Amino acid sequence: MKVDNNIKYKRVLLKLSGEALMGKQNFGIDGDVVKYIAEEIKGIYDLGVQIGIVVGGGNIFRGVSESAKGMDRVSADYMGMLATVINSLALQNALETLGIPTRVQTAIEMRQIAEPFIRRRAVRHLEKGRVVIFGAGTGNPYFTTDTAATLRASEINADVVIKATKVDGVYDSDPMKNKDAVKFDSIKYIDVLTKGLKVMDSTAISMCMDNKIPIIVFDLFGKGNLKDIILGRKVGTLVEGENA
Repeated sequence: MKVDNNIKYKRVLLKLSGEALMGKQNFGIDGDVVKYIAEEIKGIYDLGVQIGIVVGGGNIFRGVSESAKGMDRVSADYMGMLATVINSLALQNALETLGIPTRVQTAIEMRQIAEPFIRRRAVRHLEKGRVVIFGAGTGNPYFTTDTAATLRASEINADVVIKATKVDGVYDSDPMKNKDAVKFDSIKYIDVLTKGLKVMDSTAISMCMDNKIPIIVFDLFGKGNLKDIILGRKVGTLVEGENA
């Protein structure tokens, strides 16, 4: 696979929320939205970028959701992990429809539908030009898919974690509720933690800080945003270390 010399990031970990996949529905998977996401991913795949993906499961089930109330937290979290696998398979199908070779690897073994996560095999798939979707979170309860994303990014030596959201970056307060919220063009990891900003959970931020992996938070539904990030253009908010 030919690599475009203009790209800034050669290996990326894209974090998608489960909620993004349901579009305007209240539940489940919107086929048109999944197709749109797959087309955006194809835009950077065609540049020669090596792509790992972690997708959440909130459109189907979350361990901390209302539907999980009264349920044992460990059982609820495992149900959430299974939801991420459903989303991973939906995304795999959409990508392969566009001619992109894809592998799903899961942290919980389910060999009939996906490979077990093996770090060396995942890296080899990336080197061979296959998109790798990491399902079932970390395989452990009490850890979010944000943490799974930063863990996998660390394991595959990704250049950046790209977190797709419904807003165009990181703000000092919720821009959906506060019209005077101020957007950051860049911010340090430690400031995200001390200010309690809802970028990712603290475990995920700390892992990126420890491993010096920058995070870019951007609006998934801005067409071409993902490609612009890969080409080094200013999109969203950059979370990094001392030079932010």
